[in-house]
Amino acid sequence: MTEQDIHHLLSKLPKLKQEIQKVIVGQEEVLDEVLITLLAGGHGLLEGVPGLAKTLLVRTLSNAMELGFRRIQFTPDLMPTDILGTEVLEEDHVTGKRFFKFNEGPIFSNIVLADEINRTPPKTQAALLEAMQEYEVTYAGKTYELPKPFFLLATQNPIEQAGTYPLPEAQLDRFLLYIKIKYPTEQEELNILANTTGTRQAQVQPSISGEEILQLRQLVREVNISEELLMYVNHIVRATRPDSTIVDFVKTYCRWGAGPRAGQALILTAKARALLHGRFAVTEDDIRTMAYPVLRHRVLVNFTAEAERITPDRVVDELLQSIKLPKAVLV
Repeated sequence: MTEQDIHHLLSKLPKLKQEIQKVIVGQEEVLDEVLITLLAGGHGLLEGVPGLAKTLLVRTLSNAMELGFRRIQFTPDLMPTDILGTEVLEEDHVTGKRFFKFNEGPIFSNIVLADEINRTPPKTQAALLEAMQEYEVTYAGKTYELPKPFFLLATQNPIEQAGTYPLPEAQLDRFLLYIKIKYPTEQEELNILANTTGTRQAQVQPSISGEEILQLRQLVREVNISEELLMYVNHIVRATRPDSTIVDFVKTYCRWGAGPRAGQALILTAKARALLHGRFAVTEDDIRTMAYPVLRHRVLVNFTAEAERITPDRVVDELLQSIKLPKAVLV
């Protein structure tokens, strides 16, 4: 791509954000993290209490892009074939021969919303694993590629645990970011009330294509990161592991640390954040900001921490205070 092509691509990102903000009031940090997940080529897990526009955010994102969108409402009786698809017996009207034809499920879309993913049993949750990691689906011995770009956003409610099935750690690790949605500020909530209780409805216009998303994903990987910052990421991730950490807080309150996938996620999302802000080099601030959504679902606290209400975010606080930048970065 020429320099002009790159600037044209980057100009699409503020427009995309503006279109989404026609509907979504506030939630600037959440919106940035969703776009970073999209640019980095991963998948996101959104957690928030009911009524914080989790589903509306994903639907608005799909409306702002020229991409297919499907929503899957996860329920206790949902089966893997309801997500992936199934084979049906059909008859050729010319020859009279019967044959099996694979009917694609809702997973075969560019943007997929897995709504309330923790309400379905592990067997159905696991049906997403191959799609999330390999971007393909295997059924009856045949492999079917998913459309590109493929982007899955799952939602879950943190307060209601009756009748839910918490995601296993291995599946949580497949999500690039764990995004927490907080209550809006007083002014934001006032704007929400004013904008959503009248006759005026915001019209969201598509501002970016699937091909441009794929080009931006390639551009993300070309963002520069120094060797010292790579070492910094490596030190942070390795310090989450209780058996080898130098951070006493982790030894006391953690029972399991993050694996190498966390380091990959932290670097890719830091690059995506830099690009989202119009920069072609990763900074310390990019890494420190993305450490929370990258690590909060990959660091498991022990019973002592739970008893003292110490969260993974508090662990990340201690890590960032304890792990210093290599001196070469400060020169």
